[in-house]
Amino acid sequence: MVAYEEMRRREVEQEPTPRHHRLKGRLATGVHNGAEMEQWQYEVTAGGRIWYLLDIERRTVWLKYAGTAHPKQTE
Repeated sequence: MVAYEEMRRREVEQEPTPRHHRLKGRLATGVHNGAEMEQWQYEVTAGGRIWYLLDIERRTVWLKYAGTAHPKQTE
């Protein structure tokens, strides 16, 4: 529930934190329904992650990944 509230409150201009930040490099953006958006990560636990796209126009987050292990794409 904490992760949901954190993502829901996310402001576009809000500073990232060590646990909640935009992904870097080729993972910095993602595509949903043909639209490119910023891709963010929320670190739930030491290994657990949630990746989501920030849809500013619709005031919506689109979940792309949620897992208990560190995502292989970042290795």
